[in-house]
Amino acid sequence: MASTTSSETTIETTSTWAVATVVFVLILISIFIEHLLHLLAKYFNKKRRKSLIQALDKIKSELMLLGFISLLLTVGEKTIANICIPKSVGETFLPCSEPSNGEEEEAKCEAQGKVSLLSREGARELHYLIFVLAFFHSLSCVLTFSLGMAKMRRWESWEAETRTLEYQFSNDPRRFLLMHQTSFARRHLRFWSEHRFLRWPACFLRQFYASVYKVDYLTLRHGFITAHFAEGSNFDFQKYIKRALEKDFAVVVGISLWMWIFSMFFIFFHAHGLYNYFWLPFIPLLMLLLVGTQLQGIITKMCLDSHDKSQVVRGTFLVRPSDHFFIFGWPKLLLHLIHFILFQNSFQLAFFTWTWYKFGLRSCFHRKTEDIVIRLAMGVLVQILCGYVTLPLYALVTQMGSSMKKSVFPENVVEGLNRWRANARKNVALKSKYTSARPSVDASSSPDTASPPPGTCPSFSLDASYSKKFDRPSDSECLAVEIKDEEKEIRVSRETGEDQKRGSFGGFDVRKIS
Repeated sequence: MASTTSSETTIETTSTWAVATVVFVLILISIFIEHLLHLLAKYFNKKRRKSLIQALDKIKSELMLLGFISLLLTVGEKTIANICIPKSVGETFLPCSEPSNGEEEEAKCEAQGKVSLLSREGARELHYLIFVLAFFHSLSCVLTFSLGMAKMRRWESWEAETRTLEYQFSNDPRRFLLMHQTSFARRHLRFWSEHRFLRWPACFLRQFYASVYKVDYLTLRHGFITAHFAEGSNFDFQKYIKRALEKDFAVVVGISLWMWIFSMFFIFFHAHGLYNYFWLPFIPLLMLLLVGTQLQGIITKMCLDSHDKSQVVRGTFLVRPSDHFFIFGWPKLLLHLIHFILFQNSFQLAFFTWTWYKFGLRSCFHRKTEDIVIRLAMGVLVQILCGYVTLPLYALVTQMGSSMKKSVFPENVVEGLNRWRANARKNVALKSKYTSARPSVDASSSPDTASPPPGTCPSFSLDASYSKKFDRPSDSECLAVEIKDEEKEIRVSRETGEDQKRGSFGGFDVRKIS
């Protein structure tokens, strides 16, 4: 081992031009990548895609976190290698049944008859795993949402159809139909709908072919607009879903602490004898299928709920959005589950790629052919199924909660409201300052004070009928907007007399915005 160590070339015996050339190339590559990210951010800013800018910032922060972990590994490489543990403990839960003893142990641990907690070579190998994980996680999120957006592109034609005279005639609220005569009811009110043990297998199979039907989209769109908007509103539901999904993308690209904890369990279960390739790659797939089944079941339960309340349909089938259709009454839980599925799937693919690169395809991590086939097949299947099937279904169904999302407002409207709010605050501050500084005017005059005494200023009298109050706007129209970026809440209320209900803005109830 000593001869091998002495034969390695160090910086001391390397030409300065070679070192400078390598560093210069690395700097050029880093600047090029940074410039690409900067151009991408400028493009998103130009298109007013604030949610994608936030997602890009989160990707940068995650890359910085992984780079910091790598830096800590480099700095603490020797310190970690000097942590000695007994050989009996170090030989438990090994990934290989016959580990190689080619790694160089620290002199301190070798003198004590112990082994290092993590050798220096093992720390260097972890560097590769970190960077491969960063690449696969970012690539997995981008591919998944690209597939979802491609699938939802057909919804644009469905949305355009709602503005045609034929659609408005067929869904005229003056027409009355029986429940079973509607396409939505014929699709969901079957013999298995009333029985839970039959409904869940049917919903499980339904997600594999045309997970989002046209009639489902149009019915859920009608229920959403009826619940939150005025009747006959031309709200673009497809663009709203797209904005909401972009905002969810900013959540999915992040890596939380509990995901790192599950990743550590994933590494731990790669010990020899646990046969993890028979069950570990199937966890993301099973979770994804359960999420898809739950989403299909929510649509069926909404249909059953409307069927129990009325047997007659006015115009078109009406579903009522509510949180109680979702697990624990929390629609956002499904987003966290998809987030977990994507990260764990990308982690498994990254781990497989890392072991293939560092130890070869037929290493102790993948001794059997079925191991390789199962891991690759499950990773690709989860990626395609999540992006092309589950994600569009999630984007549609999760809008049917009790409240709307902040993305109901386009970015230009939010910016305009923010500017309006800032100007309103400034005007209120100036008005209050002027009110406190001006002299008081006596509105009640008496004949005794009609002629001021000599040497004093005259006192003017104003009739109350000609007085104007500036502290309060007219009761016929009052607009109050409060936007909180920190709490992500928007509460807008507009009063226009007795014709509009209190707490509405632009025809919809904004007190339901989450």
